[in-house]
Amino acid sequence: MEKKEMSMEARLLIAFLLMGLVLFGTQYFYKPTPAPASSAAPKPGPARQADVAKEAERPTQPAPAPVPKEMPGQVHADKEETVTVDTDLYRVTFSNRGAVVRSWILKAFKDHKGQPLDLVNQAALAKVPAPFSISVKNQQFATDPNTALFQVGRPDGLSLDFEFSDGRAATKKSFKFSKTSYLVGVTTQVLDNGVLLPHSIEWRGGFGDDSVVNASAEQKSVHYDLSSSKLVEQDPKAAKNGPVSVSGQFSFVGLEDKYFAGVFLPVNRSSVEFTIFSDGVPAASGSEEQRIGAAAGGDGLNTFSYFIGPKDTDLLTRVDPKLTTLIDWGWFEVVAKPLFLALNWTADHVTRNWGWAIVLVTIAINFVLFPLRMTSLKSSRKMQKLQPQIAAINAKYKSISMRDPKKAEQNQEMMDLYKREGVNPMGGCIPMIIQIPFFYAFYKVLSISIEMRGAPWLWVHDLSQPETLAIRVLPIILIVTQFLTQKMTPQPGVDPAQQKMFMIMPLFLGYIFYFLSSGLVLYYLTGNLVGIFQQWLMNRGGPAALPVPAAVEKPPKKKR
Repeated sequence: MEKKEMSMEARLLIAFLLMGLVLFGTQYFYKPTPAPASSAAPKPGPARQADVAKEAERPTQPAPAPVPKEMPGQVHADKEETVTVDTDLYRVTFSNRGAVVRSWILKAFKDHKGQPLDLVNQAALAKVPAPFSISVKNQQFATDPNTALFQVGRPDGLSLDFEFSDGRAATKKSFKFSKTSYLVGVTTQVLDNGVLLPHSIEWRGGFGDDSVVNASAEQKSVHYDLSSSKLVEQDPKAAKNGPVSVSGQFSFVGLEDKYFAGVFLPVNRSSVEFTIFSDGVPAASGSEEQRIGAAAGGDGLNTFSYFIGPKDTDLLTRVDPKLTTLIDWGWFEVVAKPLFLALNWTADHVTRNWGWAIVLVTIAINFVLFPLRMTSLKSSRKMQKLQPQIAAINAKYKSISMRDPKKAEQNQEMMDLYKREGVNPMGGCIPMIIQIPFFYAFYKVLSISIEMRGAPWLWVHDLSQPETLAIRVLPIILIVTQFLTQKMTPQPGVDPAQQKMFMIMPLFLGYIFYFLSSGLVLYYLTGNLVGIFQQWLMNRGGPAALPVPAAVEKPPKKKR
């Protein structure tokens, strides 16, 4: 099996747990001073926002002429051929064998290997039916429509009609494209002996950018259930024991990965049947891994508007506001969504670059939180002033075990001291706690926003990915600034053992950030630089640093 790398979410969770153990645990053991914490094929970016909104307009539905239900004659092609539809946004290659899609390339995007982004998993074509194959339950045809040679009609340069009949069963497929829209009108019809036969349209073997690390974890099936007003996402494990079908009133159904979606939007129908598959597909390592597949339909005549493109907020809103639920803002959506809007506006109207937008927004956030940093400093200095009294209380109860009832007396003495002196022992940690939602919100925005995908900044080619240099520069600079921050932060009375432990923290953070997106490292690095400047201001104009408290003499050991 292919070895899967640890996800960014797992790395962040481990980082927060370890940082929490160090930073919070030392409050009780050492009482430290906390350290401050697209033209024809352009990539959509800030300059393309107005064009993207226009592209999202819903085109007129294909409205194909209804097929008569009388017995059809034989209709087929004599040889296999491919047909290509070329628009401003994508290039789609069809095969008349099965009237299926062999390739769907988005012109404005490249995959993570720098190649044109093909949303069709080419490795899956030899294992499972190609996209837009037909599936019919409990029905056998004399000629499988997914291998039959369809007759091709092109009413115009943006429309395709496929038709096949063996004299008894007949299948028709129609596709209506638009020059500047990610929406496609799709109609399929299956007749058996003149009777409409319920069927579904399939997309199997995965969807999206297959060149990313651990692509199978990013690809999911999706359907929006109108009855519960809820988006349902499922991975291949949901269908590990066989295809799973649901029917209901769905706003859309289909597939997605982190940045792209391919979903069917029902047209004039009250119910849709949605089926998901788990398909074994060859991986780059030579082994086989499971990929998600899906089918939509349930009627003899299926008419859909099919959206296939980037998960751009403006674009999705114009197509159907419920499609915006495909963008997962995470636990702190109340912070992440406004943060994205601020970054998007800054990139559009001020910097024209997402990297500099991250820098400016980070500076603004840090200066808004500056009063909290001042409060943290004052709280820390009060704690330092109490160190001799705290040490005396600890020495008084030194021989008391954690289970001894007198331990409660020690804790009460500590609380009385804090209350009498007006000190909050956790006051120094408040700024760090408040910044956690911002950190996670930045992580979500930078990792899921299509605008960040491929966005450059200085030497960085893609802010949504780690640097491509042999030695990543941003994490190294981050380590240096973290050391400088600790050196500038007054820490009188800190135990030498604790100082050594804190010296490891910059290296630990550097290791974690070495594998995260460049945009996230740029955010944290900018915050460090602003913090260094603010700390300089506080050291220069703030209250003088307190002297190192005198060490409390340990009581002499009793002679035996």
